[in-house]
Amino acid sequence: MVEKRREWTLNAVLAIALFAVPLAALWLDEPFYITLATRVAILALAGVGLNIALGLGGMVSFGHAAYFGIGGYVAGILAHHAFSGQPLFLGLSGSNQMLVIWAVAMAISALAALVIGALSLRTSGIFFIMITLAFAQMIFYFALSWPAYGGEDGLPIFLRNQFPGLNTMRGWEMFVLSYAVLMLALALFAMLRGARFGAALMAIRQNPARAAAVGISPFGIKLTAFVISGMITGLAGAMMAELTRFVSPAMMTWQMSGELIVIIILGGVGRLFGPVAGAGILVAFEVLFGGLTEHWQFFLGLVLLGVVLFARGGLIGLLAGRERHG
Repeated sequence: MVEKRREWTLNAVLAIALFAVPLAALWLDEPFYITLATRVAILALAGVGLNIALGLGGMVSFGHAAYFGIGGYVAGILAHHAFSGQPLFLGLSGSNQMLVIWAVAMAISALAALVIGALSLRTSGIFFIMITLAFAQMIFYFALSWPAYGGEDGLPIFLRNQFPGLNTMRGWEMFVLSYAVLMLALALFAMLRGARFGAALMAIRQNPARAAAVGISPFGIKLTAFVISGMITGLAGAMMAELTRFVSPAMMTWQMSGELIVIIILGGVGRLFGPVAGAGILVAFEVLFGGLTEHWQFFLGLVLLGVVLFARGGLIGLLAGRERHG
């Protein structure tokens, strides 16, 4: 009970810190740090998506960058056609409305996750990992050879899209929007984890045969979780495209999938605020050590090694004193 209260205290501290840093940067007129905080929030959102599959369901997907990239390309393509005035297909036009873009990004990401999950979940272990990676690489090479939308050069977004009541051209308002979406995703994660669905998913992760024996459908539950996971990661990709105003096949590389897994491991697999802590650590190392050497990942690797060997509950587990998530 003490450890659980400590973890909730850490969660509150992380939530406040993520909001306070860009607020201080706004007061000090340091827009760079507001952008960094927005990037942390969006990467954490992508991590929340993966945490549903990996943290709750034990599905080690090495292809979640596919959904991240799909979301990004949906945002880029719709914005591109809205800017140029050219019809998309079947006479449909693009859009510069974030709510429309997000809905389409989540729908297409969900469809991709449904197809990939339906095939991948018929395997397990290393075979599941490799199949998810293979699908992600297929989508990556498709984007790489898609000249209509930039191919390997990527696709710029010339104007930031619109959200009702906000001017997202202002860094602070873009951060507030990203922060709000992240908090909603974390609330969804907590709700799923505490519901019967989450209990069934974690039971399947621990012993699928026993779960099936008591009437739980492992395939159906895991596929549902995989689709929800892909939807949230796709939403994060669309928001990252809004932030950077650029999309490219780099969003879909296996390195990006690896970064998402690293975020989860650093923060704590299955922890509610694990993705927030992990994304913060990743971005902090990139900024602090990236200015010193192009091999900044070496230092991140040392920390990751230490977490795997001595703090398997991640940063949250280490500070809360609990090795298992609840």
